[in-house]
Amino acid sequence: MGMTDVETSKINYDTGIKIGSDKAPVKVVEYINVRCPFCRQWSDEKNDLLQQLVAEGKIQRVIKLFDKEKPSLALGNIMHHHIPTDEKAIAAIQAIYETQDDWGNLDSHEEVALYATEKLQLTLQDYKETAESIVQETIDANVFFVPTVIIGEHVVDQKISNDELLALINE
Repeated sequence: MGMTDVETSKINYDTGIKIGSDKAPVKVVEYINVRCPFCRQWSDEKNDLLQQLVAEGKIQRVIKLFDKEKPSLALGNIMHHHIPTDEKAIAAIQAIYETQDDWGNLDSHEEVALYATEKLQLTLQDYKETAESIVQETIDANVFFVPTVIIGEHVVDQKISNDELLALINE
């Protein structure tokens, strides 16, 4: 299965961290895992542009923290459960990415949870049901990779240029 196999009709626009107005004409759905270096690249290169578009009312971001079974991403799953589900999420995600090299090399889930609460000042969220719902959605929609970004019927990853991204949003 690849990115071209994603069934965009099975994407749920209500589950996830919603940034921006529900009335925005375009929804940008982002499946990420905060331990993934490619998701970090997506954030580093696209966050400012996406936040500008949110502020202009052109898009709503629906960020789906994807708890993956892949061992190299398991620590990200722990961190996901500490990310607020409101407008504070973007700042928390940025702080997590900025410290990814530190907490990503810790030895246990417990150490990562402690890092989240003590170093990043994040609070454990009631996220289990949402996490399970997102995992089921990824199965139903054939989303396997992170980052996977959905804009309408288009499926992209972190390699898309800003110009290409804007063209899809303005389509």
